[in-house]
Amino acid sequence: MIALALATSLLWGLADFGGGLLARRIPALTVVVVSQALAAAVLGVVVLATGAWSEAGERLWFAVAAGLIGPIALLCFYRALALGPMGVVSPLVGTAVAVPVGVALLMGERPGPVQYAGILVAFVGVVLAGGPQRGGGPVQQRTMVYTLVSAFGFGAVLALIAEAATSVTGLFLALFVQRVCNVAAGGAALYAAVRRGSPALPEGGRPVVTAALPSLAFVGLADVAANATYALAARIGPVTVAAVLASLYPVITALTARGVLRERLMGMQAAGAGLAVAGTLLLASG
Repeated sequence: MIALALATSLLWGLADFGGGLLARRIPALTVVVVSQALAAAVLGVVVLATGAWSEAGERLWFAVAAGLIGPIALLCFYRALALGPMGVVSPLVGTAVAVPVGVALLMGERPGPVQYAGILVAFVGVVLAGGPQRGGGPVQQRTMVYTLVSAFGFGAVLALIAEAATSVTGLFLALFVQRVCNVAAGGAALYAAVRRGSPALPEGGRPVVTAALPSLAFVGLADVAANATYALAARIGPVTVAAVLASLYPVITALTARGVLRERLMGMQAAGAGLAVAGTLLLASG
């Protein structure tokens, strides 16, 4: 379970890093829709090859809900980043883990004392790894609303996808349905944005998007794989532990940016990464 949850944080961290890079050249909504459409196409083949359609049942509604909420959370996240300082927005969005952890506690999960300590240490590490800023101007109320909505949305997706299937083939079908709903919701938002005058294509037009298809496919498939490993981790072990370990993805994103883009980590970010690792060790030992 520990390995699956850590794989989730690695995959989400890489997907966020890749998506962030692509959004510098291609409109963010286009990145979301194209990457998720490519992932849906691959999952459709997997569903047909494995006969996962036979697993259709009431649990698929969890996948539908996750697929509709996900794009809304992502759009609110991008909007918050556009309006406010990333050093405030990112750590607050990282608190999304509180949703699945809270649901698990309400459902009766009770981690041991060491695991509680690990959850607290890792949670603080995730917040610090976002690089919270001190000083500066006040954050607009609208920015805080977008930030909190996105955090709740991301946390809700974690909670919903963990309930979407009870078998591996059922998980394939649930992830496919989730992606189809992602594309539908994101496509509707993209259409509305274009109607309002926002561009759907970058300055270079379709050739830029075509050239980026391998990277877009990686972002979409890494996100799918992360959802799959998280769902499996949540089925195998305590959701409280799996959710916290999976939420370490901001640390992965920051470290990847440090290694690839040579971005310098602030002292607080480095301390956060260290605390996240310490929390992981506590969770694993508990």
